[in-house]
Amino acid sequence: MIYPIVVYGDAVLRKRAADIQKGTDLMQLLADMYETMYAAHGIGLAAPQIGKSVRLFVVDGTALDEEPTLKDFKQAFINPVILTETGTEWEFEEGCLSIPNIREDVSRKEKIKVKYFDESWKPKEETFTGMKARIIQHEYDHIEGKLFIDYLTPLKKRMLKGKLASISKGDVDTEYRILAPLRK
Repeated sequence: MIYPIVVYGDAVLRKRAADIQKGTDLMQLLADMYETMYAAHGIGLAAPQIGKSVRLFVVDGTALDEEPTLKDFKQAFINPVILTETGTEWEFEEGCLSIPNIREDVSRKEKIKVKYFDESWKPKEETFTGMKARIIQHEYDHIEGKLFIDYLTPLKKRMLKGKLASISKGDVDTEYRILAPLRK
């Protein structure tokens, strides 16, 4: 099932998501999240972006052909915790399905260590670097109630205010269905 993407302005995107009870059957939800992400041409999707305030996100960087390190990077993260963020910060232009048609440079650390459960509820602890780390950090922010625009300067945020207001009203063109909190 393809869910509509919840866009900027909805309270679910600003709330810290709840842990999922260990052992919960998530197979259908995960399948739906991947299907929704692919339909929107995304490389990551967090549960709050489909209106579910739980600590879950999926990633699939395999479509980024120019990045060979991502050719097998497809996985689910259940109840993740970023243990460390280290290394040099680097800027990269990020976008977000919940903030359509806005892309801005965001600085993030180059290396992270994450503890999480996979889709079979097996505990994992892994280190990710580069683009993998960035994708995870972006999706992890979603389950923490944070958006990539929170990293922008006050001036940049003011410059985007009108576009963000339009997004929250649903006045934005997307190739995917959206749920806009202020749509009339």
